[in-house]
Amino acid sequence: MATKQTKTKQITEAEQEIYQRFIDWMRQTWWYLPDADELMPMMRTLYTPEEAAFLTSMPFGGKSLEELSQLKQVEPQKLQKKLDALAKKGLVFRTVKNDSVRYSLNDGFFIQRSTFWPGRTDARTKAMAPIANRYFFHGFMDQSAYSEQKGLRVLPIEKTVKDAKEILPYEEVVKVLDSQDYFAVATCPCKHKKNLDPDTPNCTYPTEVCLHFGRLAHYMVENELGREITRKEAEDVLRLSAESGLVHAISNHQEGVDTICNCCKCCCIFFEAYYKLNHSTSLTPSNYHIGTNAETCIGCGLCVKRCPMEALHLEDLPEAKGRITVVPGGNGGGQTQLKNKTGKVSVANADLCIGCGVCAYKCSTKSLTLERRVSIEHPPKTGRDYFMRYMADRQAGVAHLRK
Repeated sequence: MATKQTKTKQITEAEQEIYQRFIDWMRQTWWYLPDADELMPMMRTLYTPEEAAFLTSMPFGGKSLEELSQLKQVEPQKLQKKLDALAKKGLVFRTVKNDSVRYSLNDGFFIQRSTFWPGRTDARTKAMAPIANRYFFHGFMDQSAYSEQKGLRVLPIEKTVKDAKEILPYEEVVKVLDSQDYFAVATCPCKHKKNLDPDTPNCTYPTEVCLHFGRLAHYMVENELGREITRKEAEDVLRLSAESGLVHAISNHQEGVDTICNCCKCCCIFFEAYYKLNHSTSLTPSNYHIGTNAETCIGCGLCVKRCPMEALHLEDLPEAKGRITVVPGGNGGGQTQLKNKTGKVSVANADLCIGCGVCAYKCSTKSLTLERRVSIEHPPKTGRDYFMRYMADRQAGVAHLRK
C-alpha cells in the first residue's frame, strides 16, 4: 500500500512539473498567466499532460508543418493529425497560407474564448466554466487595467447617430461588413461560461451573437468552433443584438478587423472588470456620446434601464408633467401622442457614456441621439499597432506600480 501511495505521489509531481514548464512557456506571449489557485486546475482541465508536454516550445507565430516536424522531431503526417486534433479543441491555430498549412499555439487569452465559442455542454467545458470565472477575479484581468486601449472598441448603432455624414469608415457597420468576404457566428464565451457555472446567474440575453470574419472565421468553422453564416445573417445578428440591448464591440483597430462582439453588462469581461475590478474603463469608447432632449422626453426610464454604463438617470422637471410629444408611426402610418406621466426627463453623464447608442435605439420619442465628441480618438491602424500600444501602456503601468 505504501508503495502505491509513493508511486501516485511521484506521478503527480511529474505532472506538476510538466504543467509548470508549459505555463512558463505560455507566459512568454502577450497575455501573462498570473499565479492563482485556479491556474493549475485550468491547465489540467484544458490540456492532458501529454498535450502540455508536446505544446511546450510550440511557436506562437504560424509555422509550416515541415518546420514543426523538424522542431518536434515527429513525422509530418503523424504530426498533422495531432495538431489538427488540438485545433478542434481550440488550443492550436490552424490556417492555410499560400497552399501551405500553418500552425501556432493559442495564447492564454485566446483559449478563454475558444473553449466556449462552440457552446458545448460537455464535461470539459462545464468543468472549465467555474474555474475561468474565478480566475478572472484572481489576477487574470489585472494586466488589462494598465491600458486604456481595450481589446474591443464600441461600434455605435448606426441609426442612433445624429449626423450620419460624420461617421468614419471604421465606425460604420455597413462599411465594416462590406470589407469582409467570409462570416461566422459563435456562442459568446463570456455569457456561456456564466451560464454553465452553477454559482453565477444565467444570462437572459441572446448568446449566439459573436461575429467573426476572414482568417479567424475560417479557422472557427473548419474546427467546429463556430458556424458559417451569410452577410444577411450577420446583419440579423446585429439587429437582434441592438433590439436586445447588447453593445456592438469591434476589434480595436481600423484594418483587418476579425470580430464584432455583442456585449452585455452582466457577462462581458470588460464590463465586469469595470464594475467589479474597478478598472477605469470598460470597452474603449466610440467617438460619440449621448445627447438628450428634455423638450420631447416623456420620462419613461427605458433608456436608464438599457444603458450599460449607468450614464443616464431621470431628474424631476415639473413643467414636463402632462406634456404631449407627437411621434410618427402610429396605426396606418399616422401619428402617436405620447404623454409624460412622471414629470421626469432623462439626463446624461457624458463622462460615463461610451457612445454605443443602446439607449437611443429604443427611445420612442427620439429624444436621445449620438453626437460626435469634440476630441476624436482614432484607433490603432492595424492589429500589430494595437498590440504595441497595449504593451506600452501595460509596461508603463507596471513601472508605475513598482515605484
